[in-house]
Amino acid sequence: MASSEAELRQQVAGLYVDHYSWLTGWIRRKLGDASIASDLAQDAFVSIIHTGTVAGIREPRPFLATVARRLLSHYYRREALETSYLELLAELPQEHVPPPEVRLIALQTLSAIDRALDGLPAKVKEAFLLAHLLDLKYSEIAERLNVSSSSVKQYLLRANRQCVLTLLD
Repeated sequence: MASSEAELRQQVAGLYVDHYSWLTGWIRRKLGDASIASDLAQDAFVSIIHTGTVAGIREPRPFLATVARRLLSHYYRREALETSYLELLAELPQEHVPPPEVRLIALQTLSAIDRALDGLPAKVKEAFLLAHLLDLKYSEIAERLNVSSSSVKQYLLRANRQCVLTLLD
C-alpha cells in the first residue's frame, strides 16, 4: 500500500512540475487574472489527487484543459450567482440588508445548492427554484414551464433528491 501511495505522489508531482505553469497560463488567458488562474490550476491538481485519475492520464494537457474548463464553468456560475445576489441586496432598503456574515452564509448556501443542482435539466432546476425561492404551487410552476403538474412533481422529487444526496456527501 505504501509503495502505491508513493507512486501516486510521484506521478502527481511529475504532472505538476511538468504542466502547472502551462495550465496556469492557459487559464490566465481565459480569465485575464493571474491570481485566480493560479488558484484554479491548484484546484485542478487537487481534483486529480482526489479522484485518483493521475495513473490513467495519457494526454496530460488535453486532460488538464478539460478539468480546467469544468472549474472555469463553476467559477463563472459562482460569479454570476454572487453578482445576482449582490444586485438583489443593492435593491433592498438599508434596514433590510443583512450583515456581512449572513451574506456570506447565504452565498455559501446558494453555491452549495447550485452545485447540488448541477447536471440536472433546465426545467428541473427552474421548477426547484420556483418552488423553493418563490414558494409557487405545482399548478403555477406547471403553467410557467408549460408542463403538467405531475411533471412538476417529478421534477421536484428529482431535484430535492439530488440536493439531499449532494449535500450529505
